[in-house]
Amino acid sequence: MIRITVKNYGVMEAELDWDAAPNTCANFVELVNSGFYTGLIFHRIIKGFMIQGGWGDLKGKHLDYSIKGEFASNGVKNPLLHKRGVLSMARTMFPDSASSQFFIMHKDAPHLDGEYAAFGHLTSGFDVLDKIASVRTGRNDMPVQPVEIESIEAIDEPTKPVEKIR
Repeated sequence: MIRITVKNYGVMEAELDWDAAPNTCANFVELVNSGFYTGLIFHRIIKGFMIQGGWGDLKGKHLDYSIKGEFASNGVKNPLLHKRGVLSMARTMFPDSASSQFFIMHKDAPHLDGEYAAFGHLTSGFDVLDKIASVRTGRNDMPVQPVEIESIEAIDEPTKPVEKIR
């Protein structure tokens, strides 16, 4: 189980799907266990679409690698659909560019299926997701007031090696 505590908003809990996205899950858990996400923010919020966090550059936390994500356009069958509450790994237009940024679907987005590595789903905290998705945003969909990730914990999640690129 993953527990995401968001300062002034509450807690969201999620289950990871290791069968669908083992490398993405391993990468996420490694970053969680290292404390990487602590103090970062949900930096891109689009109501009716998704909330995105984990951009370390905002706090001077840099990763020197990317990973190969599990999605159809990258040659991997991933059965998870981008439905409300699904966790997925963000990336650039390059398939193997995922690193630390992830997003949580606020509403269904079937156009993302097969294009991004979905790797888990919320089991609780949908009210927190809705509150975050409703914040006022400015340029580049960044919240006007920071939405801080107080902590992310991996509870009873295995530690597995990550296949890193670069």
